Amino acid sequence: MATATATRRLLGGLVVVSLEQAVAAPFCTSKLADQGARVIKVERRPAGDFARQYDRNASGASSYFAWLNRGKESFTADIKADGDREALQKLITNKADVFVQNLAPGAAERAGFGSEYLRELNPRLITLDISGYGDEGPRSSYKAYDLLVAAEAGLCDGT
Repeated sequence: MATATATRRLLGGLVVVSLEQAVAAPFCTSKLADQGARVIKVERRPAGDFARQYDRNASGASSYFAWLNRGKESFTADIKADGDREALQKLITNKADVFVQNLAPGAAERAGFGSEYLRELNPRLITLDISGYGDEGPRSSYKAYDLLVAAEAGLCDGT
């Protein structure tokens, strides 16, 4: 028998807004959603997250997308369009406790969603920028995906 204590989720009441795609941020925020956070996934307009098209194995939807995005709310926005950008900034400023993004290096800043700027708008905001190579160093401007990093590390060398 479940009790109120047993069914209460650790992150219940926390609002996470995530500008996410592919794997890293969706995996991260799926864990937050699993613990009760309200995760609002922002997808690119008009097509949404490209992972929606990977397969049709989950009742006609992408199994990959369903696995990584279970328990999330989702909407599309064109973050380069003034109205969409302003609406998303307002959501982050007025509702979010956490902001997560894993866009290409520099893309969030160029679109008006840099962590420093968002924390100026919402000083209590926790921000997480996910990148393959970090903020500094010779590869900091590179995009990264699991297979690329595995190849660079030599994991793809053995057959």
